[in-house]
Amino acid sequence: MTVLKTVAAAALVLGTQAAFAQSIPTSGATVIVPAYGEVTAPNDQAVAMLAIEEQDKDKAAAASRVNQKIKQGLDILKKEDPQAKLKTQGYYTYPVYPEDRPMPAGAANKPRQPTAWRVGQYVQVTTTNLTALPKTVAAAQKVLTLNGLSFGLSPAATRKLDDARIAATYKNLNERVASIASAMGRPLSDAVLDTIDYEGSGNYAGGPAGAAAPAMMRMSAKAEMADQSVAEPSFEPGETTLEMRVVGKVKFK
Repeated sequence: MTVLKTVAAAALVLGTQAAFAQSIPTSGATVIVPAYGEVTAPNDQAVAMLAIEEQDKDKAAAASRVNQKIKQGLDILKKEDPQAKLKTQGYYTYPVYPEDRPMPAGAANKPRQPTAWRVGQYVQVTTTNLTALPKTVAAAQKVLTLNGLSFGLSPAATRKLDDARIAATYKNLNERVASIASAMGRPLSDAVLDTIDYEGSGNYAGGPAGAAAPAMMRMSAKAEMADQSVAEPSFEPGETTLEMRVVGKVKFK
């Protein structure tokens, strides 16, 4: 008896669901379908930030040493990686003041005079020669300091992966439309894609437009400037995932 009751109850539920589904007409219905795709590839580009900073009572002396070492660093980088793109930036000169001391009551504050000057500059290195990167950085660290390093995909690699990213996103859209058609009890042939909005840039999807920026691995390191050789650092470029969003407007016959 228990089994018969269970079977009868299940049949009642299924019958109710079928009747409910049949009671909602889907002819001419429009469905907004968001989809998502991604592709992952090994990083093939590195952007390193190298720097030099000098401090001296004589501003000209500090600037002179910075200029000299930047030139030495650039010569090293060009020799070690001739294909790398180099960009100098962020030249700065700051005064260094003595620590403030409490003044006696009633004493007039005197204008502070700098005790030294701090001068520095940065060099940005962009390269796809990841094999030689540890040797290049180690050579540059004889003169400069490595302040930061990031890995990502080069523009050429990104363009190459774009076809795969679009295909993966469109495949996911088709899969979701098929699932929705099945849930509605309609054959997939009744669904017609009216609009395909790549990147969700229209009013169909929330959130910022455009593909997510490739995730970047960030590292930092510092080395004391010295005349002796610097051991090569170890780097792991990792990989980047490129994402894409699409929103489809589907009409059912």
